Amino acid sequence: MAAIASINAKQLGPFAAAIATLTADDTITIDRTRKQLLVFRNTTAGALTVKIDGDAGTTVAVPGVGSVDVSAGLSIPVGIGASVAVVLSTVDAYCKGVVHLTGAAGLTAQLFNL
Repeated sequence: MAAIASINAKQLGPFAAAIATLTADDTITIDRTRKQLLVFRNTTAGALTVKIDGDAGTTVAVPGVGSVDVSAGLSIPVGIGASVAVVLSTVDAYCKGVVHLTGAAGLTAQLFNL
């Protein structure tokens, strides 16, 4: 398990943006004081699905719906040659506690602090 480091994107001009290759189980640190953009790229020969799963995510109350179970995490498919991004504050219910990225070994990821 590796910790994916965030990249400070509040800089002027070009800056280094390290790319991490995911293993079977990696973690990210959520910084609730920053807007964070998580970008996945699939350079493998097969479609992959990454799961974002905070270990403290259980249920969330959704107006008009009731309780929604988020304990299984959020699955994000990334097709062959595709790139998919998610602003983490928009999926906050899945990002409680220690946040794991699982199920997509070989996918690359970048976590930008905007």
